[in-house]
Order: sequence, then structure tokens, then C-alpha cells
Amino acid sequence: MELELERTQLSGYETVLETTVDHEETMEMIVPDACPDILRICDTEGTVCLRSKEALEGRAEVLGSVKAAVLYLPDGEEGMRRLEVTLPFTCGADSAGVTSQCVVQAVPRVTAAETRSLNPRKVLVRVNLSVLVQVFVPICGTVCSGVSQPEEAGIQQLVERCDTCVTACVQEKPFTFADEIALPGSKPEAEELLRHRLALRCSEAKVIGSKLIFKGEAQLQVLYRAEAGVLCTAEFELPFSQIMEVNGAGEEATCQVQILPTSSDCVLGGDGRTFSVSLGLLAQAVVREERNLDLLTDLYSTAYELSAETDRCNLSRLLDWGRKEQTVREILEVGVPAREVCDAYAAIGPVAQSREGTRLTINAQVNVTVLYQSEEGSRTSVTRALQASCTLELSGEAACSCQCVCPAPVFATPTSGGIEVRLQVDFQYTVLESRTVLAVSALRMDETAPRDTSAQPSIVLRMVGTEERLWDIAKAYATTQRDIMQANDLEDETVPGGKLLLIPKKR
Repeated sequence: MELELERTQLSGYETVLETTVDHEETMEMIVPDACPDILRICDTEGTVCLRSKEALEGRAEVLGSVKAAVLYLPDGEEGMRRLEVTLPFTCGADSAGVTSQCVVQAVPRVTAAETRSLNPRKVLVRVNLSVLVQVFVPICGTVCSGVSQPEEAGIQQLVERCDTCVTACVQEKPFTFADEIALPGSKPEAEELLRHRLALRCSEAKVIGSKLIFKGEAQLQVLYRAEAGVLCTAEFELPFSQIMEVNGAGEEATCQVQILPTSSDCVLGGDGRTFSVSLGLLAQAVVREERNLDLLTDLYSTAYELSAETDRCNLSRLLDWGRKEQTVREILEVGVPAREVCDAYAAIGPVAQSREGTRLTINAQVNVTVLYQSEEGSRTSVTRALQASCTLELSGEAACSCQCVCPAPVFATPTSGGIEVRLQVDFQYTVLESRTVLAVSALRMDETAPRDTSAQPSIVLRMVGTEERLWDIAKAYATTQRDIMQANDLEDETVPGGKLLLIPKKR
């Protein structure tokens, strides 16, 4: 006889791959005829844009491009000049768990960029990338929560309440942003825009009904050349808000949203005081929800023999998530004393984790670049690798996923001994604890094989073992927990080790 089981549907997503892919691209470029010859290259900064991502059989692929802005001093002319080159890239990660049905999320970033002059009219540009790749597979299954009619044939069942964190939704939304921005009155007019950079941040995200509402800011920095070759910077904060469709999550769900550029254009207007900004953006959201599950983890019959099949049920708990801000302050030593800082920025390099006991330390390399004018009047740049770290307390089986960003502009000023820099590094972390529970998936009862209890005495005196459950004792003697509790005047099912119990025979 096959008994009917009550089942609870469990749908969502499971992570099948989470890895970081390092990638390098190089490209040779001829200086356009309209540009003067190169005397000396001062700095190269890369801006990465995500084009597409795709799940193939056994592989996740990410495509994008890096727009490299090369600043150089021209031969025979005054003032900084720029070259711009776009380097397309394709990279990927292999895993047997990836199928075409999976959903890929990717966060690429430029860790370093440099340009070498091959001759006054030709350069070689190199960029290093680090791409965080996460792949989710949709799941739609059921778990057994009990037997439909447990009183039949003396069925005893052990149903345990389990808390689990389910990835309810993995979604994305592309959107655009366009605006006209003007230089403050205190800033001089611009003759040429040399470069711009973006820092994107989601400051708020919440599920309301079937909508995910998120807000954030795009922090835009521009470096431009003013009259007489003076280099100036300006900063703008561009707020945005969007609505994304999500399914399968309640309003208490936790939402993690990453905003990435898919295109980035900033053009100087003819008046020298306005900039036209046009951004293509992609919001990638992971929505997690705490759920309570009733799992049938064990059962037996006091009257008949049972055979049960079990499956592994993978459960996880969201222990912690959030952001930790760390301030890095350092003095960069330079060969020639600096008179003026023209620009400064940071790129996150390798991120590593180390663990001692319950303490997890996350270390991030931060590559800081400062473009400055020396006391002698020449412009040059210096790049140094600094370190930022944060610590988290974890339980034994917990694992941490972390991304690092520099959300605010880098502060830099000349000082005795070099250039003092100060910047903020945000560690955005998620801590999950995984465990496996064996749960009943199917069972059969043989009505032609009743339990033979004829040799069992009417009453057994039994001592409770250390950490032994009343359920285990009742199952071993084919009786019920209720009968044992009544025979021993017990008020609950928790019995200390070493206690003597009377085990009555089931009639």
C-alpha cells in the first residue's frame, strides 16, 4: 500500500556558480590625424560597460567593452590632450552545473589600465579586468510535509519546522538616463573634456506587491582643460528611481541591487559650461526571502512494516548582509614634490578572504592613481596599491560573498613627503549558512506484514541515553511518544539523559 503524502511546493533559484574571472585585453591604436604627436603619456583610465551575458551548456559568457581615456602631453603644443580607444572583451567561466536555462549576473570592473607609446603616432593600450560571475538555476519542486491520514495503521510521523532562506527572484531591468548639467559658477569654462567617470549606487530597494522599487545615485566626475591649459574637475550627483517586476517574493524580502553601465557618454556643450550626459544602465536584482518549511524527516508504523525513501534537502539561512565602510588614508611618496593635484581615482584590485575560527577577514587591494603637477611644472601621474580590510564574525558553516566598491571621490592633496590620499571603500557582503536535511520523499506500507510484538514484554524499564530523543525510543519499541509520556507522567517530549523510563507495549 502506498500512502499519500502531503507536499509543499518549493520554487526559486539555486546558485550553481559563483566565481571571479580575471581577464586582460590589449589593442594598438594609431593617433588620429587631427591630434598632435605624443610627447609623453601621463595616465590611462578605463570605464567598463556590460554588453550582454549568456548561459550556455556548461559555460557562462560575459561580453562588454572598456573605453580607455589616454591622457598625454603633445609634442610642440601646450595643454593636456586625450585619446580614446574602445576595447571589446569576451570572457567566461566553465561549470557542469550551468545550462541554457540558467540566469547569469555579472559585475565587471577595471582593475588596472596603462598605455605604452610605440612611436609618436602609435600606442599600445592594456587593461586588466575582474568579472564577478554568478549563475542561478531555477528550481520548482516539492518537499514532503506529512502523511495525509497518519492515524491509519498507527502511522507515527516526525515533522520538523525548518527555517530556510530562498532566492525567490533573480531579475534585471535595463533603463536609460539623460540630463544636461552645468558647471558651478565658481568653475572656469571648459575648452575640452578630457575624461569622465561614474560611481553607481543603489541606496534603497523594497518589494511592494509585485514591484521592486529601487532608488540610487550616479556620481559623475569630469576632468576638463580650461583656458591656458589649466586642468579642472567637477562633480555631480544624478539621482534615479525605477520599478522592476518581481514574482514570488513578499514585502519582507531582502533585495540586493547592483547598477551597472551598459553605455556612458558625456559631451561638452558649445558654451563651455554645460555637459550632455547619456547613460545606459542595467539593474541586477537578487531577492531573498525567509520561509518556514514543515519537513517529514522520519516515520514508522506501530502495526506494519514501512519502507521509506529519503532525499537530501538543501537549506540555507541568511545570517547577515549589508555594507561596511572603511576609510583608507595614506601618503604616496613621489620622486618630485607635487605642487598641485589635478585628479585622483581608485580601482579595486584583487579581493581575498582569510579565516581564523569564527573571524573572517576580507582584504581588498585598492589601486590609487593621482594625476598631479610637480614643483617643476610638469604633469605626471603616480599609481600605488593600497590595502583595505574589514572583519566579520561567522558561525562554523557560514560562507560570505563580498563585493568592494569605492563610492565616493578620492581626496588627494600635496603634503610634506608626497601626496596624501583619503578614500572610502565599501564592503558589500552576504553571509549564508547552508545545511542538508534528510527528508522523506516516498514510502510504502506492507499490510501483509504486521509487526510481530509477541516476544516483547508488556513493560520495559529503559534508561535514556545522552542526547537521545523520545522519538527514537518510541520508534525502537514500536510504541508512541504519547504512551511513554502518559506512563511516566511527562509533560513534554524533552527527557534528560540518564532518566529511567517505563516503555509500555503498544496494544
